[in-house]
Parts: sequence; C-alpha cells; structure tokens
Amino acid sequence: MRFIYLTADGERLTQPLANALSLSANLVLLCGHYKGIDERIRERLITREISIGDYVLTGGELPALVLIDALVRLLPGVLHDGTSLLNDSFQDGLLDAPQYTRPAEFREMRVPEVLLSGNHEVIERWRQEQREERTRQRRTDMINEH
Repeated sequence: MRFIYLTADGERLTQPLANALSLSANLVLLCGHYKGIDERIRERLITREISIGDYVLTGGELPALVLIDALVRLLPGVLHDGTSLLNDSFQDGLLDAPQYTRPAEFREMRVPEVLLSGNHEVIERWRQEQREERTRQRRTDMINEH
C-alpha cells in the first residue's frame, strides 16, 4: 500500500507519474490542511509526496481530486475509447491537436477540410503536424525537453 501526501513541496504531478501511479493497486491519499500534517507521519508513513503545481492552497483536498481524476481516466474501461489516451497532451511530449465537433460550420468558421476527407492516413498526419506546431507555439519548454 502506498501513502501519498499532497503537498506544495512534493514532486510535481506529470503525465508520466500519473501513468505509473494508475498501475498501483492501493493508494492512500493524505491531505493536510493549512500548514500540513505532522512531520512524524511524513517521515514514517508517507511513501511519496506530490504537488500539483508551484502554488499553495489551504488544503490537500483539491490536489487529491486532481490526482484522482488524472489516475481514474487511465483505468481500462473508464473512457469509451481507451486508445484516445495515447494522443492526449503530455503522453508523448506533445500537446494534443485541436479538436472539432459538429456542426461542420459554426459562426462562419469551418472545420478543416482534411478532417472531413475520410482519409484516415492524411488526417493522422495532419493531427501530428498540428500537435507539433501547437507545442512549438505554446510550450517551448516541452520541445527543449525532447
């Protein structure tokens, strides 16, 4: 059994960490409030400390919910199309491609024609290009990591 303490000074929650933790059979999440938990508990019981970002909240309840959501969506059967997880942001060092829904035209804005083509190979190539470009534009730190 793993005891995880949600704390601002823990290791940052990342997609690879969520992937690894989702394989765990039993996790116990400890949430401090205001200043945290007794240091003796941290030293003797806690097996991992996790932070959801570089900021401080009044308690660990919201970080625990964030961690739970990040893990549960990775469990088999939770999402209708489990293979779609493979293209999620951060799974392979890139952000996800833009998403479009119906209708094909909304307020004079059209879905890119390539997505309406039915050519899955061309669509996948377009999505990959969009993922790379979006990552370059929005998260240069991720490009430098790979």
